[in-house]
Amino acid sequence: MKKPSYLNTIYSQKFTPTGSNYPSQLAQYLIEKFNLKVGDKVLDVGCGRGDFSKALMEAGLKVSGLDREKTNTDLLSHINVKYCDCDHEKFPFPDNSFDMVFSKSVIEHMYDPDHFMTEQLRVLKTGGRLIILTPDWVSQMKIFWNDHTHRRPYTVEGVRRILMIYGLKNTENRLFYQYPLYWKYPFFLLIAKTLGLLGPVRKLYKNKFYRWSRELMILGTGIKN
Repeated sequence: MKKPSYLNTIYSQKFTPTGSNYPSQLAQYLIEKFNLKVGDKVLDVGCGRGDFSKALMEAGLKVSGLDREKTNTDLLSHINVKYCDCDHEKFPFPDNSFDMVFSKSVIEHMYDPDHFMTEQLRVLKTGGRLIILTPDWVSQMKIFWNDHTHRRPYTVEGVRRILMIYGLKNTENRLFYQYPLYWKYPFFLLIAKTLGLLGPVRKLYKNKFYRWSRELMILGTGIKN
């Protein structure tokens, strides 16, 4: 029996339709927040079907993608994408290749985060920025294992220690609210933090404001020495 495709199932039009402007909004937020420049070379690790790779490219960055399996999409048609098992194999890029290495919802799928971190930093230039986004265990513990490919949950403190162990400087690690309204108007975070008192989410909510006020990510970032 042929193994089903994770990407073509979970990220199909049925379950995760394309067309959202969220990838573009996140790309612009990261560019402005971390002073990325037009022409900077970026590696999108775990690029999947290419939503964020395409958004970063359209924002003016030179993007390469990396994933373990191919997907049926045209979002990556103008992006240099290579494939490997990110959990065990050497990334197919030379040392010191990228100004930024970015991964969103990837490290929690790794059996061996040490290998994953080592390879990310190997291909990152000295002085380059690493950005990791991963689900927050505290707010998502009730739904985290809904994805059978998840291997390791993370907390803010756990991400902080990873950045410390690997010697990154100017580090930042914090809860990250995915609703763009909060990036533009931080005072609305009072609403999100109040909703957070309800405890971990127990299901995926359809209302985006409610969902992304309670279903949090962790943002971890730092500069390679």
